[in-house]
Amino acid sequence: MPNNEIIAKRLRNLRGIRTIKKVSDACGISKSALSMYENGERIPRDEVKVRLAQYYSKTVESIFLPTIDT
Repeated sequence: MPNNEIIAKRLRNLRGIRTIKKVSDACGISKSALSMYENGERIPRDEVKVRLAQYYSKTVESIFLPTIDT
């Protein structure tokens, strides 16, 4: 399981220039929750992980699970 900092960085990178408000509204979460996820203070519940992944057109695994280096 990756640490919160890695997930936070992935979420910040995915959001890019979009505002926290735009992403949080689209995903049905609060701005403060998204901010906490992006700052590594919290990890979202599974249902929120799915919403974020769908919004960014990514898989849940690619955002929230470790990558395997071979």
